[in-house]
Amino acid sequence: MTIEQPSADWRDYELIDSGDFAKLERWGPYVTIRPEPKALWAKSLSDAEWRRLAHTEFKPGAGFGKAGKEDSGTWTMLHKMQEQWTIAYPAGGFKLRLGLTSFKHVGVFPEQAPNWDFIGESVRQIIAAEGGSRGEGPGNDRSSAPKVLNLFAYTGAASLAARRAGAEVTHLDAVRQVVTWARGNMELSGMDGIRWIIEDALKFARREARRGNRYQGIILDPPAYGHGPDGERWKLDECLYDLLQQCAAILAPEKSFLVLNLYSNGYSAVLADTLVRSTFGTKYASLDYGELVLRDRAGRALPLSVFSRLKR
Repeated sequence: MTIEQPSADWRDYELIDSGDFAKLERWGPYVTIRPEPKALWAKSLSDAEWRRLAHTEFKPGAGFGKAGKEDSGTWTMLHKMQEQWTIAYPAGGFKLRLGLTSFKHVGVFPEQAPNWDFIGESVRQIIAAEGGSRGEGPGNDRSSAPKVLNLFAYTGAASLAARRAGAEVTHLDAVRQVVTWARGNMELSGMDGIRWIIEDALKFARREARRGNRYQGIILDPPAYGHGPDGERWKLDECLYDLLQQCAAILAPEKSFLVLNLYSNGYSAVLADTLVRSTFGTKYASLDYGELVLRDRAGRALPLSVFSRLKR
C-alpha cells in the first residue's frame, strides 16, 4: 500500500493549511476556503490569517449534508478575484480552467495528480512496447494509438493526460455541462481529437462488452450516487462491482492498464484492491493500491481518496 501526493514542483496548487473541518488552498493566484469533513485537527494558522489570505470562502447552504445536496452553497468574496481563471499542470502538459461552482468544487481535484502521472506514463509505456513513435499532442495518428476510456470523466484532467501522452481517448460523463467544460480544457491545452460521450457509464460499458470492443486503458472515478442523462440510477454500493465486471470484459488482456479511484467515505484502499483483484484476476504485471493525500505547510496529510492501479 502506498500513500501518494502531488509533486512539490506543481507550482499552481498548494494546500496552505487545514483543520477545523476546512481547508485553505491556493490555485494559481487565488486562495479559497472550503469545507473539509476529514480535517479533524486544529488549524495551524489563525482564523484572521485565513481570511487575510483567502479571496473567497464557500458557505454551505440549507441542504448541506443531505443526499444530493451535501456540497451545495454559495461563495462569499473576501478579496477581489475572477470567477473563472486558468492553472497549468506542466508535468502532464495541459491547462485547466477553474471556476466557482455552487457545489463547492472549482473544476479539478488536485490530489488526483499522481493518477494523471500514472496514466501518462502508462500510455507512453504501451506505445514504446509496441515500437511506436506516435509523439504527443493533437498530431497523433489516432488509428494506431492506444485506446483509453475515461468514465465519470468530469472536466477531463485524466483525459488530457492520456491524450497528451499519445492515446486515443473516449471521455464519458453523464452531465453535459462538465463535458463542455472538459472540451474547453482540451482546446485551452492546444489539443484535439478526444471523443466526447454524454451517457450513463454502466450502460455504455455493457454495450461495449456486447460489441467486443477493447481498450488499453480504463479510468474509473465514480461518485457515491448520481443519475445518467436519461435518469439512470447510479449508487456506488450497488453498481460498482457490476461496472468493474464490464470493464474487465473490455480491458485488453495485455499492454493495458486500469485506474480505479474512490472518494466514498467508508471505502478503504484494501477494499479497492480486493474489488480489482476479484474482477480482473491474477494475470497482471503490477497491481498497486493506496491513498491519495494533500499535505499542508505544517506537513499534515489530508486523506481524500483511495485507488487501485493495475497494469497488464
